[in-house]
Amino acid sequence: MKILRKVLVGLLVTLLLIIGGFTFWGLTPSPPMPEARAALQSDSTVSVSRSSSWFEFIPAGSSPDTGFIFYPGGHVDARAYAPLARELASNGTLVILPPMPLNLAVFAPNTAEKVIAAHPEIHRWALGGHSLGGAMAANFIRSHPGEVAGLVLLASYPAASDDLSSADVKVISIYATQDGLATAGKIDASRALLPPDTRWIEIAGGNHAGFGWYGSQPGDGTASITREEQQRQVVLALTDFLSSLKESP
Repeated sequence: MKILRKVLVGLLVTLLLIIGGFTFWGLTPSPPMPEARAALQSDSTVSVSRSSSWFEFIPAGSSPDTGFIFYPGGHVDARAYAPLARELASNGTLVILPPMPLNLAVFAPNTAEKVIAAHPEIHRWALGGHSLGGAMAANFIRSHPGEVAGLVLLASYPAASDDLSSADVKVISIYATQDGLATAGKIDASRALLPPDTRWIEIAGGNHAGFGWYGSQPGDGTASITREEQQRQVVLALTDFLSSLKESP
């Protein structure tokens, strides 16, 4: 019995160490770069506010009827996507950027439901994200048909269990040629999981980390364009995509 007790105590200690280590890892994500922190400040074009659950980027002087909820990539501080959110908001869209539990969207894929309920003034929604965030956005759309009009995937793709090929939703998938994580092969394999009219946008020379402002990422490829140029192309494509949702019946 003494030996069994020692074994059980040892296993419990090991489990606690694993949980503690994972929690520490989750709470120390890739931090936002200075450019991202600066984008959190309100000005004459975009008002930025922080509720208890998310950041809101609101176009100044207008009442937007289209909203975009963006799930951050795995183990990335949500604030790292503030420059993207700000640029899209300046073009007339309400943008919601929710931090995730332990900085992993897999722990809160239904966050969009709370956001939508909090903004009854918004007539149409797009939901998307970067990497793991995009996969969890696809999961939400599969399990909540009809709640959002558009899906945005940045260096991301649905899980095989989240087949959206017949879903009534507009989709845009933006990927980069130098991405070492969401590789061209993985993106190509995801085509069968998305609607036939999905928009596919390739960013030549971009990489995985270039979709946010959090520095470099282990396993990623080396970009041959600047982060600013990659962001410019993303904003251009998403602005057009979000505008197309407004034109939908």
